[in-house]
Amino acid sequence: MWHVLAAPILVLLSGGSLSRKDEPSCHLWGEPQTPQLQKDGDIMIGGVFSFHKNQERELLYSQAPQPLKCTDVNFREFQFALTMIFAIEEINRNSEILPHAFLGYKIYNDCGTSNIMRAALALVNGQDQAIHSNNCTQPDTVQAIIGHSGSTPTIGFATVIGRFHIPVVSHFATCACLSNRKEFPTFFRTIPSDYYQSRALAQLVKHFGWTWVGAVSSNNDYGINGIATFMQVAQQEGVCVEYSEAFDSTGPYSVLLRIVSVIKRSTSKVIMAFMTHREIKVLVEETERQNITDIQWIGSDAWITDTSLTNSKGNKALVGAIGFVVSKAQIPGLSFVREFWEIVFNCTLATGSKKYQKRPCNGSENLENVQNQFTDVSDLRFTNNVYKAVYAVAHALHNLYTYEHGYGFDSSSTLPPWKVLHYLQTVNFTLETGEEVLFDSNGDSPARYDLINLQNVDESTMQVATIGYYDASLPQGQQFIMNNTNIVWGGGSKEVPVSVCSESCPPGTRKAVQKGKPVCCYDCVPCAEGEISNATDLVDCIKCQSEYWSNIRRDACVLKEIEFLSYGDLMGLLLALFSLIGAFFTTGVGLIFYYHRHTPIVRANNTELSFLLLFSLTLCFLCSLTFIAVGFWAVLGYIGLLSALCFVLAFLARKLPDNFNEAKFITFSMLIFCAVWITFIPAYVSSPGKFTVAVEIFAILASSSGLLFCNFIPKCYFIIFKPEKNTKKALMGKASK
Repeated sequence: MWHVLAAPILVLLSGGSLSRKDEPSCHLWGEPQTPQLQKDGDIMIGGVFSFHKNQERELLYSQAPQPLKCTDVNFREFQFALTMIFAIEEINRNSEILPHAFLGYKIYNDCGTSNIMRAALALVNGQDQAIHSNNCTQPDTVQAIIGHSGSTPTIGFATVIGRFHIPVVSHFATCACLSNRKEFPTFFRTIPSDYYQSRALAQLVKHFGWTWVGAVSSNNDYGINGIATFMQVAQQEGVCVEYSEAFDSTGPYSVLLRIVSVIKRSTSKVIMAFMTHREIKVLVEETERQNITDIQWIGSDAWITDTSLTNSKGNKALVGAIGFVVSKAQIPGLSFVREFWEIVFNCTLATGSKKYQKRPCNGSENLENVQNQFTDVSDLRFTNNVYKAVYAVAHALHNLYTYEHGYGFDSSSTLPPWKVLHYLQTVNFTLETGEEVLFDSNGDSPARYDLINLQNVDESTMQVATIGYYDASLPQGQQFIMNNTNIVWGGGSKEVPVSVCSESCPPGTRKAVQKGKPVCCYDCVPCAEGEISNATDLVDCIKCQSEYWSNIRRDACVLKEIEFLSYGDLMGLLLALFSLIGAFFTTGVGLIFYYHRHTPIVRANNTELSFLLLFSLTLCFLCSLTFIAVGFWAVLGYIGLLSALCFVLAFLARKLPDNFNEAKFITFSMLIFCAVWITFIPAYVSSPGKFTVAVEIFAILASSSGLLFCNFIPKCYFIIFKPEKNTKKALMGKASK
């Protein structure tokens, strides 16, 4: 395969004599690869394009393999080549650019990566059969190469060409990997990098609310790098990619079927297609065959404006597709009628010319049934990039001779390629159309795109409508602008398609991510009391300030209403009733103690202290009535003082005999008291409005009842029902035992 991949090489053959016949010379080793379009000049510019779409080779094992035969004319690529020629001839007529030098060109038409590589190396080495010179290190090389359209072949030869310091200026290779100056030190492009296109596409998806999308790409450098950047930026924008698949148009049919099966099972309705026109054709045709409809296609610039899709079987499915492409432009004076006529009708308009060995055009040719993009110069997007690339090289050469050589150009002098490279990096000029041309430190052009929409005109024609713009040089948030043009969506729908994993969470709810699923798949959970969410799709609810409360819908904080626990409420009535019952029981115990104040049990319990304690408990029960309206902290302090007093008395009585020892009763009642008030704290904090007061009253009643029943009810039992034990003898006898 070396004779296929290797460029023609000049081999030094030494002779014994110094005569002209025998002097040292460099000879071409192998068959020369001649350019398809060529014109001599003082400075040569190379071009590598692919005029043909497909290739074929006849393998005869009895002889060396022949070069690939290219088939099926690619009119867009041919338009690129003729635009390069047009720009060079326009520059040669311009007295202000290179007035003392004449530009020439060598343009190769090659299909297949191996032939493209051969063509690029041929532009570096030259094609002379022999060079008679003592120095064979200066072959007939070009000063810059325009091309190629594809990222993968450009990566291949730009890596090699960079070692010779020869600039490579592409008009269509958009892979972000080519911005790596370490690997591609001489690469430039007049089309923005996919880095910017991928970011623009991610913002586009977010703009229309599509948070759940599929991704399909070409299985090459262009598609894989582009879709990887898109997924990275999409994640930052809150967009989830349901699946990501890659395939090649020439790959196994089973791979295509598997990808279409994934699309069929998926729930996303939007597909980001980062691929060339070849892959999108076969993919859309297969989805049509399997009756997969209503897909919203998002296209990369490699296929979204390719008019060859109009003739594909699945062209109807692409109606409504949207995507970013380089801005529309016009090139004054550009026309390809002559070349188009000769190619379409396979004849020549040159009188008496045998150059092309074609029949003369006789006038019977008819364009009525011919549909072709070749002569269409009304929508020059990528063609304009070729025009800019040629002018960039010309301005670099102009600056080189202006600042280093002056205008006294000597065509015999050697022009170092690295100097052209240096001045190409610093070019900054404006075309007659007003478009500015310059390169950044990575050799990239400014990122400006038109957002377009494919709209159906008739059965076989699609119209490109500009519906927005993207300019990466503008501040964040202002880069993407939509206009008021009517948009046709996937399947011809007039409504914006919906593609989400979960519906938006309305105000009053928050998003709770479903376990094991992407962040775009979630449940909508209502906000808790006292919290709100006042926008859609909030992750966390917002807590209201202390004097505010959430409304019923939980979407706004409202000022808390003052609630009073009144006697008219059933709850207030019941609490008041329990308070009066508690006060009645306490008063009854006091009357019993007063009536039996001379009995041993009452006297043993310190009559004065018992009456003081009973009076205090009566006030505790009655103070609950004040909560039904004010004085909470005063009452709370009073209860605390009462409990402290009980503990002091229990401590002082700890050494008395059992019959006179109230410490255990007081201690038990205090345990009940503490348990009630410890449970009171969380209940109080979590109770809203008037329920807070109810909790306070309940705590007072419970703790007071505990003190009453633990300390006095047992004594009342003995006084009333066991009077025989309420004697000094009985008490003293028990004490002596």
